[in-house]
Amino acid sequence: MSDSLEQPSSAKSSATTEAGRPAAARSRFGEMLARMTLTHLTLVVLVAVFVWQWLDAHTQLNQTQQQVAQRLSEVEASNKANQMLLAQNQELVRELGGKLSLVETKYAETQNQRAALESLYQEMSSSRDQTALAEVEQMLLIAGQQLQLSGNVKAALIALQQAESRLQRPAFASLRKRIGQDIDKLRALPSIDVPAINLRLDGVIGAVDKLVLAQDTRIQVQQPEATAADPAESAWRRFWREFWQETKHLVRIENTEQQEMPLLSPTQAYFLRENLKLRLLSARMALLTRDEVSFRRDLKTSQEWLKRYFDIKSAESAQALGALQKLAASNIVIDMPDISGSLEAVRNYRVSRERGVR
Repeated sequence: MSDSLEQPSSAKSSATTEAGRPAAARSRFGEMLARMTLTHLTLVVLVAVFVWQWLDAHTQLNQTQQQVAQRLSEVEASNKANQMLLAQNQELVRELGGKLSLVETKYAETQNQRAALESLYQEMSSSRDQTALAEVEQMLLIAGQQLQLSGNVKAALIALQQAESRLQRPAFASLRKRIGQDIDKLRALPSIDVPAINLRLDGVIGAVDKLVLAQDTRIQVQQPEATAADPAESAWRRFWREFWQETKHLVRIENTEQQEMPLLSPTQAYFLRENLKLRLLSARMALLTRDEVSFRRDLKTSQEWLKRYFDIKSAESAQALGALQKLAASNIVIDMPDISGSLEAVRNYRVSRERGVR
């Protein structure tokens, strides 16, 4: 009990002691403040401001260093990326340089080809008229040959029409007019029905094997007319009648000036028919080549052979002879117009243009 009573008393004494210390400190601090002058107060403020500025500057310097380090790292990374991009760009530039040189080469080749094409086009445009005139001259030459050699009016007309179609430029109006006149001349010519004549010749050639030879016809001797016996006729009169009928057939009157009909063996008859066919085929060739002299000569020879070796009284021979006579009377040649004037005009025009170009 005594101990417990002593403890509160000691606690109270210590509490009074501690409470007394702040009061003493405050009194001493007040005394010090009283003794401080305005200068000391200003100095303290300046020191505080300086410390604060130093701390703030130190903080800002640290922040600046951190930002600079961060910026340097960023710059270094960017520098590495730029170096990689620069290497890629350099490689791309080299590739583009190679491609550019290839393009320049192609462009130079294209320019050369273009220049060559332009020069070729100029040459072609300058010589186009000369080429057309040369072609027209060749066509007119062919037309003249067709008229002179074979008399083929149709082929010559086609060649002239082709030549006229090539001269469509206004500069060739005079030449086209001249060729048009020749075309009108050819159109005005009478037409020869060559297919019909050829068909008739084919019919005669096909009928040669059916013709009857003259030696094959037999002379039919006229038999005495049988008269009915008259029962009232006397024997004497019957004798004289029979005697007269037998006697009048003993005498025959002939024209000995006529040429004796030849007798042909089977082999000779075969070659006769074949030679007649060859004559008719030769007449066909003369027809196609417009050789009127040979055409008429072959037909005349064929008619003579028909009259000499064949029986012209038979229907086949008479029909064949009539067809040959009609064919011999046909005209297979007509007077062809002269188209050499158009050819000379084209030649002179072409020569004059060539001299003008030179």
